[in-house]
Amino acid sequence: MTVAAVILAASPESALRDVEGVPNIRRLVDVAWAGGAVPVVVTSPDPEGRVVATLAGTNATYARPAAMEAGPVGQIANGIAAAISIVSETDAALVWPARLGWVDAETITSLIEAHGLRPGAVLRPSYRAERGWPALVPVAHLDALREIEPTLMPEDVLAELVGRVAGETLELGDPGVVHDLVTPRDALPPFEAPPPPPAGHEREWGAAIADRADDAPLEGPALAPYGQAEADVPDQPG
Repeated sequence: MTVAAVILAASPESALRDVEGVPNIRRLVDVAWAGGAVPVVVTSPDPEGRVVATLAGTNATYARPAAMEAGPVGQIANGIAAAISIVSETDAALVWPARLGWVDAETITSLIEAHGLRPGAVLRPSYRAERGWPALVPVAHLDALREIEPTLMPEDVLAELVGRVAGETLELGDPGVVHDLVTPRDALPPFEAPPPPPAGHEREWGAAIADRADDAPLEGPALAPYGQAEADVPDQPG
């Protein structure tokens, strides 16, 4: 089972803002990787190349955003397609607006494990009954996603998708899924640990690249051939 992370930044400023001494996008890549997401794709406008430079030495792949007329749903579909191009066995992707910078790695792990038990469902994490992000979207629903109107905002895109396919909300106890970087870390509500995974459930993250040598040199970020020139990029979900 291979679940990607698709991190969507609306602007270079969103991608590169300082979060506890680390550029936001680099920190999110580390959290995604620690939680078991493979591959990790970052899409953001990058007219000056600063986002790509910041990702150097990480396990992330940079993908250009889609064209303006594609709308938010186009950005999401573009990122998922980029993940599939990197690891063809990818069977789901975590759609992650970069403004949600406090998401915990344990939440990523829990969503991936839940996907193993509910492989056809769109999964949303929640905190105290409020739906949040990242949303796990099975790649089997990519065609359905592409049929959604490009004028819809990200929350409405997910609602429309769940209206067409199976969906489920999981209470994971992580305030970071609903509180973005506007809220300082020390002002976040408490983390309420989710229930443990079912007994005997084995983690199989990243099976498609498990044969990569541990001491292989880092070459990131790779560049995925998706999207248009940055001048045509609309606001994204992050």
